Order: sequence, then structure tokens, then C-alpha cells
Amino acid sequence: MLYNVKLRISYTYETSADSHRTLLRMLPRTLPYQSLIQGVIEADPLPSRRRDGVDFFGNPTTDLSHDMALSQLSFQFRGRVRRSEPFAGLDLSSKFFDLPRDIAAYRDIGPDSPHHFIAASPRVPMEKEITAFARSVVNENMSTLTAARALSTALHDTFDFDPTATDVSTPPIEAFRNRRGVCQDITHVMIAGLRGIGIPAGYVSGFLRTVPPEGQARLEGADAMHAWVRCWCGPEIGWFEVDPTNAIDVGTDHITVAFGRDYSDVAPAKGSLRSQGSHKTSHVVDVVPVDETASRI
Repeated sequence: MLYNVKLRISYTYETSADSHRTLLRMLPRTLPYQSLIQGVIEADPLPSRRRDGVDFFGNPTTDLSHDMALSQLSFQFRGRVRRSEPFAGLDLSSKFFDLPRDIAAYRDIGPDSPHHFIAASPRVPMEKEITAFARSVVNENMSTLTAARALSTALHDTFDFDPTATDVSTPPIEAFRNRRGVCQDITHVMIAGLRGIGIPAGYVSGFLRTVPPEGQARLEGADAMHAWVRCWCGPEIGWFEVDPTNAIDVGTDHITVAFGRDYSDVAPAKGSLRSQGSHKTSHVVDVVPVDETASRI
């Protein structure tokens, strides 16, 4: 699938803010199943300084500084991405009871090493309640991939998607106890559950193409930044991605932006400023399928 993608994040400050610095992770990754054909990140107003780079996990980053007083600030990604279907062959994942042995035998400590994703991380502590829930839906005779899918389905079946129930700082245990939240919450809970039973798990941020109801036109800005889970299923298949919010394996409707241990590693915009008073934030995404012969973004 070929997509034109736009993401715009805007801030409006009650009192002018100065000394503003922001680290962006908005540029989609290039992966075996995904290609960034072209893309640009822009800031309005133009930054005083800019530096593009890559973080430890291989995510493209843009570091921006604004030295002037600002009442409004916006960041935009605009680009074209080709996404192919991930390989979905036989389940060659490790048996669940063999996975600890396979993790111990893995000697690499690079960014894709399962060792970075097995313990607690800044936004995902180990929680006994979540671990107990995960244990209740898996058994040791399952493959690791089957266990991950079982937990994904169980969370989907017990959670109500509710954008009013949580905010970006809500701990996973609170969302789990209330069984309400958004994709970030469900993803954090699943990561906590998988790690609690010994399956390395990480956070994926990206875009999700949505399909309008039959007979209705697609709305501009109707798509959303999304979150899902990647889990390490053993040396044969490595990392596999599942979307617990929708209880599906990740496919061509998902466009990957960043990998990390949890949201703190992949936030699309993270920064600091000097100001007082409140501010407002808006966030608009468009993911539009295009014809393979199209030439314009």
C-alpha cells in the first residue's frame, strides 16, 4: 500500500513562551516491510537551530530550538510511505516454556536485543495484578506468539475504548483497574503483562489508516496517531507486532514511526520551555491511500 501521510502538532500559549526546545520523532522509519519514499519535517516559526539524527533504537529524530518569544508553535510531517504486508508464515516462535532459555542465549545487546525489553521501564512498572491477568489467559504449552495473541484478545475483550478516561500520564495500573482507556493505555498494559510472564515487549508508535463508514466520505484529520505492541518471540521469527486495541496482527494499515520500551521513548514531541499560564495542543493526522502511479504529495 502507498500512502500520503500528514501529521501536524500545534501549541498555543496563554502567555508567550521563550527558550523553547523540542525533540521530535515524527518521521516514519524505513524497515524491511516499510519504505519512506519522501518526507519533510517543518516547524512554524522556523527554528533558531535544528539537528537531525537517530536515537539508540534507530528512530529518526529532529532536535529544534527556538530562542524567540512564541505565542504559537507548530510542527508538521508530510510525506509518502509504502507499506507491505509483514511475513505471515508458519508460527516458528519459541515454545512459551522455552523462551527464558532462548533469551539467555541471545548475546547481542544492540537496539533490537530482547534484553532491553524484559524488565520495567520508565512508564511501565511491573504490576502483580497485570501479571496475574496475563497468566490467566496463557499456558506453558502455547507458542510465544499464541500467548501474545491470547493476551491481545483478552485485553481487547475487557477494555472499553474511552478517550475521556485517561490522559498521557495515566499509569498502566489505573487504566487496567478501570478497564478503560485509549491505545496508549492498552499498549502499556499489554507490555506490562507480557514482561510479567517473561516475554520481551516494546512500544510502537505510528499511524493507523481508518476506513469511514460505508457510504460516507473520508474526513480530513480523521486518522490518528496510534500505538501497538512488538514482542520478541524467539530466535526464529524475532519481533512480531500485534495491535491489542483492535485485537489484530499489525498489517498494511499500520505505519511505523518509532520503537521504544514505552511511550517515553517514542513521544512524537517532547520538550521544554520557559513560560507561565496554560497552553492548548491540537493534533491532526491524515493517512490517505494513493494510486501507485501518483507523483504528488
